[in-house]
Amino acid sequence: MKALLDTHTFLWSAAGDPKLSGDAYRLIEDRANSIVFSAASAYEIAIKVANGRLTLSDPPAAYVPARIAAFGFDVLSIEIHHSLHAASLPALHRDPWDRLLVAQAQLEGIPIITADSLIARYDVETIW
Repeated sequence: MKALLDTHTFLWSAAGDPKLSGDAYRLIEDRANSIVFSAASAYEIAIKVANGRLTLSDPPAAYVPARIAAFGFDVLSIEIHHSLHAASLPALHRDPWDRLLVAQAQLEGIPIITADSLIARYDVETIW
């Protein structure tokens, strides 16, 4: 199965946080699955660290790539069609990064692993 990580899901899985649901944990841990990390999440993490809203054990430039490699995640770049589609989504969610993840999931035809109930209001499959 192929699925896109929401940013909090990436952070929780990287930290071994018990907030991660059992279904999400099993999906992420199963190396037969293709788990995708978006470049949008890397930007969100870096901005939150810079603004003092998130603390990591290493700078984002080291932390994010190390966790991507350790888990064997695939990386999804932000393409122009993702950005344009995100702007056309209904205003159900105010977070621009989450809207971009929804757009990527819709256009790539993959579900999002997320605990965010607002994302589930879009026409996108969610896993939690």
